[in-house]
Amino acid sequence: MREMKDSGIEWLKQIPAHWNVFPLKSIFLFGKGLPITKEDLLEEGVPVISYGQIHSKDNTGVTVISDLIRFVSGDFLESHSASLVHQGDFIFADTSEDLEGCGNCVYVDKNMTLFAGYHTIILACQAKNSYKYLAYLFQTDAWRNQIRSRVTGVKLYSISRKILGMTTLIMPPIEEQEKITAYLDAQTARIDEALFLNRAQIEELRLYKQSLITETVTRGLDPDAPMKDSGVDWIGAIPAHWNIQKGKNLFHETNEHSIDGTEELLTVSHITGITPRSQKNVNMFLSLSLADYKICHIHDIAANTLWMWQGAIGVSDFHGVVSPSYNTYRQTNNDYLPKYLDYLLRCQALVDVYVAYSTGITKSRLRLYPEQFLSIMFPVPPIREQERMTAYLNSKCGKIDALISLKQSKIEKLTRYRQSLIYEYVTGKKEAP
Repeated sequence: MREMKDSGIEWLKQIPAHWNVFPLKSIFLFGKGLPITKEDLLEEGVPVISYGQIHSKDNTGVTVISDLIRFVSGDFLESHSASLVHQGDFIFADTSEDLEGCGNCVYVDKNMTLFAGYHTIILACQAKNSYKYLAYLFQTDAWRNQIRSRVTGVKLYSISRKILGMTTLIMPPIEEQEKITAYLDAQTARIDEALFLNRAQIEELRLYKQSLITETVTRGLDPDAPMKDSGVDWIGAIPAHWNIQKGKNLFHETNEHSIDGTEELLTVSHITGITPRSQKNVNMFLSLSLADYKICHIHDIAANTLWMWQGAIGVSDFHGVVSPSYNTYRQTNNDYLPKYLDYLLRCQALVDVYVAYSTGITKSRLRLYPEQFLSIMFPVPPIREQERMTAYLNSKCGKIDALISLKQSKIEKLTRYRQSLIYEYVTGKKEAP
């Protein structure tokens, strides 16, 4: 058993007696990413990593810088050399919605020239060969609690160089750092492989679920049914006795608004469809009043106009209100069972049609307005077949969702184990073999 000592640091408590404690500002030099205009960006050149890309990483805190899509010229760097980063540097986002794990920091683990873009803070380590050990330390919640206790903001936290500089680091002798990082590299590699496999299996299950829904809602359940060409590209061949109708003959837009905003607030997601906001963990800004929000009745259709290109539409099981910027529709002649219609509206083949019918320059700015939605052609099966298809999909999708849930649970357990393992070794609670 190693001799331990009191670190004098609340978040750390005891550490091995021969380890040292330093303020971060004594180990790192600070730099700052600079704003880049659209005119500065090129198709190739020196890669740029910015605020959004840091947050899009997989929360491990150690990243291979790859697939960067923004570049600047070598000449641009001559006047912005302070924003150049190198192997061993750390890049923090200066604001964050989430301080768990290491979602707002990356470690540059490749020998390459890289430019730090807007809203970033560069930390250049002056402690020789300590980069990888510190990358692991920065992933621990214990270390990050120092940032969490000092940041300002409610939902969006501001992280300054001053706040980072006030944090405390623990530094074992370099030989022990190397043992710790070698051990953690081996152990986390096995965990990361398991995480990758589970995530890949989840993606396969989701793709299978999408294809199952599309195949069922557009082909039916009888493989021997006579077929006909629907004349609609996204639908293809359908059972001969099914109908085809334009959206305007099936639905009409509604525009009913709340008077006092006392109704339940509903959200529309491409993942969960229509759900009460109270059932979701949402950090986005909420209006002080829901007055004048759009009323959504049970079995109404609500579409998130900004995210229709992802399939953010559904049939509601709830009475409530949605954002005034959403579009709401109602069946005109009740041609569909609500649950079958929900499956139909959110199937991937139809989502692709939403993209094609939308207006906008880039994908993230695409908008599908009522005129375009109501011009889409839809298959209309007999109600009894809708009942059978709905029951079939409820059963099959329920089993797929259960498998996805099990794998997500495995991912959560593996992630917690990974975090615990890193914490125990970088803080000296356990000695690396």
